[in-house]
Amino acid sequence: MKLTKEQYIRYSRQMILPELQGEGQEKIFQAKVLLVGLGGLGSPQALYLAAAGVGTLGLLDGDRVDLTNLQRQVVHSTDDLGSPKVISAQRRIHAINPEVEVRTHDERLTSQNAIGILSEYDIIVDCTDNFPARYLMNDACVLLGKPLVHGAIYRFEGQATVFYPAREGPCYRCLFPVPPSPGMVPSCAESGVLGVLPGVVGSIQATEVTKLILGAGRPLIGRLLFCDLLSTQFQELTIRRDPNCPVCGEEPSIRELIDYEEFCGLRAHEGEGLEGYGFQEGYGLIERPDLPYGLRVMELDQKMRAEEPLLFLDVREEWERSIYPFMDGIHIPYSKLHQEWEGLLPHKDREIVVCCLFGWRSREAARLLTSKGFKDVLNLEGGLEEWTLYQEESIPKKST
Repeated sequence: MKLTKEQYIRYSRQMILPELQGEGQEKIFQAKVLLVGLGGLGSPQALYLAAAGVGTLGLLDGDRVDLTNLQRQVVHSTDDLGSPKVISAQRRIHAINPEVEVRTHDERLTSQNAIGILSEYDIIVDCTDNFPARYLMNDACVLLGKPLVHGAIYRFEGQATVFYPAREGPCYRCLFPVPPSPGMVPSCAESGVLGVLPGVVGSIQATEVTKLILGAGRPLIGRLLFCDLLSTQFQELTIRRDPNCPVCGEEPSIRELIDYEEFCGLRAHEGEGLEGYGFQEGYGLIERPDLPYGLRVMELDQKMRAEEPLLFLDVREEWERSIYPFMDGIHIPYSKLHQEWEGLLPHKDREIVVCCLFGWRSREAARLLTSKGFKDVLNLEGGLEEWTLYQEESIPKKST
């Protein structure tokens, strides 16, 4: 392929690198990369890979842009609110580099569509935030012999690696043979995340993608890179292929894709899709028999309309309480509940609804109270954010 004058100018700053030059740029032009997830991790990669001239970028995400995304998902803008993330990202990519072919997949990755979609690309990039998708991508990539560039973030910490058994490296199952119990790992909505963290980890992932395309340098195959932005420390852990791994081992038992929601122990109401770690899209919840009863927002609405004598326990920190004002009740911040729970003993036999911003800390608070002998403790699933949204959507709109 003969580069045009404009292409020489556009890519000149990377083409002068000895490891790249014209031959390397041609490899980038020919590369087909799939980004699974266009949130915090997928956003910087979409921008940098497009700017570098990756010929074909696949974008897979079934979500829409909302206001909470904009703190870290830099490929989207305020004007994109409500738009499919794949369309928002496609617009931004073409604004940066109109030469890139963008293939959009406005859907969830499933056991039914994974092989068909992933087989179209050279490199798969894990930018997701839930375990069923991670195990699904891993198994599909092993079966297809494709590299999987992995990234994950939590609060101020992140990790990145490349799973590539075809190059003698381990796969995701070698590192995490079994998923954690449902509800044990919070999502960004529940635990928070520093906005620049996915930019750092996503940029590392984009670097690994570029090295794999070029066949240059030392990819993170068999190495797991940790970063802690609070201490500004990076650490590396060697990870090895497990000869007994059920998917990439010497005698694999997994030869086709399975039900990954069942494998991860997740069972959603009414067959809805999963969102984040163990939470379903909309106003539902994942049933956990070992947890306090999860009260859905529509159920709370029904109880309140029936004027049931509920006692509300708000476990938000003081600074959070102004975000979503709530009905009267008792306020004990979760950070103090372990020391102050005995103040609730006069209400031990009442029906208590525990709430917080997103439903994660309130679930743990409800579990604590249940362990202390409280008989009827309910956790408001989705928290006051979902309750407020539910109330707004329930208000009849005036005709104009």
